[in-house]
Amino acid sequence: MSHIAEFDAAFARCPLIAILRGVTPDEVEDIGDELVAAGFTLIEVPMNSPDPLESVARLAKRFAGRAVIGAGTVLKVEQVQAVADAGGTMIISPNANLEVIRASAAADLVSLPGIATPSEAFAALDAGATALKLFPAEAASPTVLKAMRAVLPKDARVLPVGGIAPDNMGPWTAAGAAGFGLGSALYKVGLSAGQVGANARAFVAAL
Repeated sequence: MSHIAEFDAAFARCPLIAILRGVTPDEVEDIGDELVAAGFTLIEVPMNSPDPLESVARLAKRFAGRAVIGAGTVLKVEQVQAVADAGGTMIISPNANLEVIRASAAADLVSLPGIATPSEAFAALDAGATALKLFPAEAASPTVLKAMRAVLPKDARVLPVGGIAPDNMGPWTAAGAAGFGLGSALYKVGLSAGQVGANARAFVAAL
């Protein structure tokens, strides 16, 4: 199965991306256990975390066949191969760097660039993006997403990221959000694996 097909299957099971910004390799597997037990199938380790590629490698090995693992805050083309070498198959960015998107697509990796406008969205899709991350969602609104959805291809998946909590997902979903990227309301530095698990279950229950 291709990496894109694996992502599609995982996304269909649970369209939530766990963003573990600041996580360390020593704690990442315990946190991953809690996320997967709660039903999560998509896990991101941002590149500005401590030793992120080691965390990606540990997650990829531990959850092979059970969860799709990737890196976030991927800003440069050379980072794409580094993530792949560590076992990551999702390349997630806060921006729409067309070179990063093309490099990811060429390597059969999942490309999830950040977009804020229809122009960025169409350019990202043309470059080979798998899905789109509406970021920062705090600067947008469900009304903005609904307007974007009216012009974007019907099969284009848009995931709001930024400020998402279990109690505010409903309006975004109604406006056409296909899923969400979840940051500090799910994980932040200092939370125990058990606390992350409890947060994860709350998000799954809110779907």
